[in-house]
Amino acid sequence: MTDAAARPADPRRRRLLASLTVGSLLLVLRRPAHAQTEDDRRLMARAFAMRQAALDQGDQPYGAVVVRDGRIIAEAPSRVVTRKDPTAHAEMEAIRDAARALGTNDLRGAVIYASSRPCPMCTAAAYWARVGRLYWGEAITDGGAPRPPSY
Repeated sequence: MTDAAARPADPRRRRLLASLTVGSLLLVLRRPAHAQTEDDRRLMARAFAMRQAALDQGDQPYGAVVVRDGRIIAEAPSRVVTRKDPTAHAEMEAIRDAARALGTNDLRGAVIYASSRPCPMCTAAAYWARVGRLYWGEAITDGGAPRPPSY
């Protein structure tokens, strides 16, 4: 048989695959490109408007929007400097505002659009709030569903 499946596996390849960790596999596996819609562009533009609002108020350049069923539930600029609160990242503020607006801590089905990639704290908060998906940046990078923090 000349079929590749019938040949014994290369021992070097087996050792390489065995040495890969989950983290290194994530670097190798790439998520397919997100097909941007007009709604995606509109919502990300709103996140960047929140980023500009943060800058105008003398804060860090970050903004975020929480969306459910195509409707903006909450939006927020970074308030770390203005509130003197290290946890007042734009994503955290938007998640808090969305939870208050909906009267629940369960944001299942919501999506976050953020002006830049969310930090581990914000990603963990999105996970605990059951946010369905994260998008960030001008390229509208699809970060997928938030994952639990790894300690």
